[in-house]
Amino acid sequence: MKFLRIFLGIIVVLIAIILIGSLFLPNTYSVRRSTNIAASDTTVYKNIADFNSFKQWNPWYKMEPTAKTTISGTPEQPGHLYEWVGKETGSGQMKITSVKPLEEVKIELKFIKPFESLANTQFNVAKEADSTKITWTMSGENNIMSKWMCLIMGGMDSMIGKDFEDGLISQRKIGKEISLLKQS
Repeated sequence: MKFLRIFLGIIVVLIAIILIGSLFLPNTYSVRRSTNIAASDTTVYKNIADFNSFKQWNPWYKMEPTAKTTISGTPEQPGHLYEWVGKETGSGQMKITSVKPLEEVKIELKFIKPFESLANTQFNVAKEADSTKITWTMSGENNIMSKWMCLIMGGMDSMIGKDFEDGLISQRKIGKEISLLKQS
């Protein structure tokens, strides 16, 4: 009986630490990366707003090319949808919620497995001299579990920032190849 009381006491203390501790952890997160691409704003925008093109430089697709993907809806329009199911990347979907042609694409990013979460993703495109600047931002709210996971893993920036960088490097290579083809 004494063991049971001690065990229950430890459980109650742990739950209290988790709940009270989470009050002091960030409620929101934001990850942002930018790069310049030697390609037209039209090319860069299409590589973002058409999920058929996005798939070519998506860092998570490259991580698991065997993941089942489904693309539906009209490219470059709200409602355009990219869904995936994979062993490593889990499952989820990205849906374009709004666009400003050649300037901005807003996407609702919904993770279903292994953990449910919702994030807002935004791509901003801006013509700069002989290149195009692209800024990729993801933001959302942390629940109790994601607050602690971010604390342990070093934050969302540490967890996905490198993936953003890898994706933008791939986008830069694709943009350069398309520009070279157009010059030929």
